[in-house]
Amino acid sequence: MPTMISLLRGVNLGGHHKIKMDELRALYQFLKLRDPQTYVQSGNVIFRTEEKDQARLSKRIEQAIEKKFGFHSDVILRRESELREVVAQNPFAGRSGIELNKLTVTFFAEDLSKETCAEILRIKCNPEEIKLRRRELYIYFADGIGRSKLTPILDKVLKKTGTFRNWNTVTRLLAMAETLEAG
Repeated sequence: MPTMISLLRGVNLGGHHKIKMDELRALYQFLKLRDPQTYVQSGNVIFRTEEKDQARLSKRIEQAIEKKFGFHSDVILRRESELREVVAQNPFAGRSGIELNKLTVTFFAEDLSKETCAEILRIKCNPEEIKLRRRELYIYFADGIGRSKLTPILDKVLKKTGTFRNWNTVTRLLAMAETLEAG
């Protein structure tokens, strides 16, 4: 049975859209998603499912969250193998001077359009660096994310789609998914 990782957008940020992780795990169990595990409070759930259609599963989870918790949260899914590829394809890997705590990955439900990709690549973002993949955007915040002027610009271009995770979270989610997959 394949292992999936779900990334909820905008959960438990600044006191808004609060979900307790034990309640989130219970919701996933109610939806017949097997062995749900959460990581940190921002809505990361690793689970197993036989569902093949990611879009349908994502919508099902989104609808259940809205019904149970009273707000909408986009749910972006990746298979364990897809997350392993995200980690393996890190364009900053092996480069000296990279501080992994300043690296994020933004995950999208669908491939970015050619127009959106072109618009992103036109952004002047020094000292930040942006690297694109089909459904991911790697960003290295050289001076830290808190001081970046890039985030509001990207929000306008991306129209607030997608959800980002720091690199430590990405690699921890992969380790948890691999353990579940092996078990």
